[in-house]
Amino acid sequence: MRETTIKGLRTFALAAAAVMLPLTAGAALNPEETLEKANIENGKNIYFNGKGDVPACASCHGQEGLGDDAMGTPRLAGQSFTYIRKQLHDYAADKRMDTTMFVMNANAKGLSEQDIIDVAAFVYQWDQPPTGSDLKAVAELGQPVGKRYLGKALVIYGAPERGITSCYACHQYNGRGAYPIYPQLTGQKYVYLVNQLKKWRDGSRANDPMGQMQAVARNMSDDDIHNVAAYLTTAPLTTMGNSFVPKHEIP
Repeated sequence: MRETTIKGLRTFALAAAAVMLPLTAGAALNPEETLEKANIENGKNIYFNGKGDVPACASCHGQEGLGDDAMGTPRLAGQSFTYIRKQLHDYAADKRMDTTMFVMNANAKGLSEQDIIDVAAFVYQWDQPPTGSDLKAVAELGQPVGKRYLGKALVIYGAPERGITSCYACHQYNGRGAYPIYPQLTGQKYVYLVNQLKKWRDGSRANDPMGQMQAVARNMSDDDIHNVAAYLTTAPLTTMGNSFVPKHEIP
């Protein structure tokens, strides 16, 4: 059952690539060509200093792009160029609404297409090892914390009898990412993971390829969400008995 489901979702991934790459009318379809046009220094300057009315990305996402549980902001370091660019486009077009800090829609609208390319390229080349949440500190914030071992089972195997596909099916082993479509979940902040899964579940976030995340999250209980988040935020990138971590290259 799991193998059949994984094969089906990998087929979805190929179709999703065709959907996600043409981000806006006139946008380059080849992310590698677009990266060649990126001004990394401009992206770095916007990230750390902001631009005009757009504040510095670092003010919410941190100096190393690792996110913040107290603020509910995500880790950006380790994500792909295509994914970051798409999210900024979706915020600018109000296809995704920021209900965390309530600033991303206005911020994205304040960036030009070149600025978006530059920021996404800066984040993409920023190679940081996965540094997830301290679950004890998360509990001290008053957040319910799930059980890692139960989350691991859902991440790797899913629960097909309940309509929950494994995270592995799309995001690869331990959610380490399947670029350029599926983002890295390993080392993502716990609070952000919980909040996004709940938003996928209630439909307040709906910018996923072909509604895949919404379909899965609708079948997850609060306990499922807390358990999965507890495992993913602390999961290793490597597989058992193999210290090799695949490089995330743009195809």
